[in-house]
Amino acid sequence: MAKGKRKFVLYLFIVIIAIGVLYIFFNERGVIKYFGLKSQVDSMQVELDKVKLENERLKNEIDSLQKRFCKDEQVAREKYNMKRESEP
Repeated sequence: MAKGKRKFVLYLFIVIIAIGVLYIFFNERGVIKYFGLKSQVDSMQVELDKVKLENERLKNEIDSLQKRFCKDEQVAREKYNMKRESEP
Protein backbone atom coordinates (compact mmCIF):
# COMPACT_ATOMS: atom_id res chain seq x y z
CA MET A 1 0.00 0.00 0.00
CA ALA A 2 2.82 2.41 0.86
CA LYS A 3 4.49 1.66 -2.49
CA GLY A 4 1.31 2.68 -4.35
CA LYS A 5 1.13 5.97 -2.44
CA ARG A 6 4.77 6.71 -3.27
CA LYS A 7 4.11 6.08 -6.96
CA PHE A 8 1.04 8.32 -6.81
CA VAL A 9 3.02 11.11 -5.14
CA LEU A 10 5.84 10.71 -7.67
CA TYR A 11 3.43 10.83 -10.64
CA LEU A 12 1.63 13.81 -9.11
CA PHE A 13 4.98 15.58 -8.69
CA ILE A 14 5.93 14.82 -12.31
CA VAL A 15 2.55 16.11 -13.56
CA ILE A 16 2.90 19.33 -11.55
CA ILE A 17 6.42 19.89 -12.91
CA ALA A 18 5.22 19.16 -16.47
CA ILE A 19 2.34 21.64 -16.11
CA GLY A 20 4.78 24.27 -14.83
CA VAL A 21 7.16 23.69 -17.73
CA LEU A 22 4.33 23.82 -20.25
CA TYR A 23 2.99 27.03 -18.68
CA ILE A 24 6.40 28.68 -18.89
CA PHE A 25 6.93 27.45 -22.46
CA PHE A 26 3.50 28.40 -23.79
CA ASN A 27 3.29 31.63 -21.86
CA GLU A 28 3.41 34.50 -24.36
CA ARG A 29 6.77 35.80 -23.23
CA GLY A 30 8.18 32.31 -22.80
CA VAL A 31 7.37 31.35 -26.38
CA ILE A 32 8.74 34.63 -27.69
CA LYS A 33 11.98 34.19 -25.76
CA TYR A 34 12.27 30.51 -26.61
CA PHE A 35 11.92 30.95 -30.34
CA GLY A 36 13.85 34.22 -30.45
CA LEU A 37 10.86 36.08 -31.82
CA LYS A 38 11.35 39.15 -29.65
CA SER A 39 13.31 41.01 -32.34
CA GLN A 40 10.69 40.13 -34.96
CA VAL A 41 7.90 41.35 -32.69
CA ASP A 42 9.79 44.59 -32.06
CA SER A 43 10.41 45.18 -35.77
CA MET A 44 6.75 44.46 -36.53
CA GLN A 45 5.75 46.99 -33.86
CA VAL A 46 8.02 49.59 -35.49
CA GLU A 47 6.44 48.87 -38.88
CA LEU A 48 2.97 49.13 -37.36
CA ASP A 49 3.88 52.51 -35.87
CA LYS A 50 5.13 53.68 -39.28
CA VAL A 51 1.88 52.57 -40.91
CA LYS A 52 -0.15 54.39 -38.25
CA LEU A 53 1.83 57.59 -38.85
CA GLU A 54 1.39 57.29 -42.61
CA ASN A 55 -2.33 56.65 -42.13
CA GLU A 56 -2.62 59.75 -39.96
CA ARG A 57 -0.72 61.83 -42.53
CA LEU A 58 -3.01 60.62 -45.31
CA LYS A 59 -6.11 61.41 -43.23
CA ASN A 60 -4.83 64.95 -42.68
CA GLU A 61 -4.08 65.33 -46.38
CA ILE A 62 -7.57 64.12 -47.31
CA ASP A 63 -9.11 66.55 -44.83
CA SER A 64 -7.13 69.47 -46.27
CA LEU A 65 -8.11 68.49 -49.82
CA GLN A 66 -11.78 68.28 -48.83
CA LYS A 67 -11.60 71.73 -47.24
CA ARG A 68 -9.89 73.10 -50.34
CA PHE A 69 -12.50 71.48 -52.59
CA CYS A 70 -15.34 72.96 -50.54
CA LYS A 71 -13.71 76.38 -50.67
CA ASP A 72 -13.19 76.15 -54.46
CA GLU A 73 -16.78 75.00 -54.89
CA GLN A 74 -18.05 77.94 -52.82
CA VAL A 75 -15.97 80.39 -54.87
CA ALA A 76 -17.28 78.88 -58.12
CA ARG A 77 -20.90 79.21 -56.90
CA GLU A 78 -20.34 82.83 -55.91
CA LYS A 79 -18.85 83.61 -59.34
CA TYR A 80 -21.75 81.86 -61.04
CA ASN A 81 -24.30 83.76 -58.95
CA MET A 82 -22.55 87.06 -59.63
CA LYS A 83 -22.54 86.29 -63.37
CA ARG A 84 -26.25 85.44 -63.31
CA GLU A 85 -27.09 88.63 -61.44
CA SER A 86 -25.12 90.78 -63.89
CA GLU A 87 -26.96 89.37 -66.93
CA PRO A 88 -30.12 91.24 -67.95
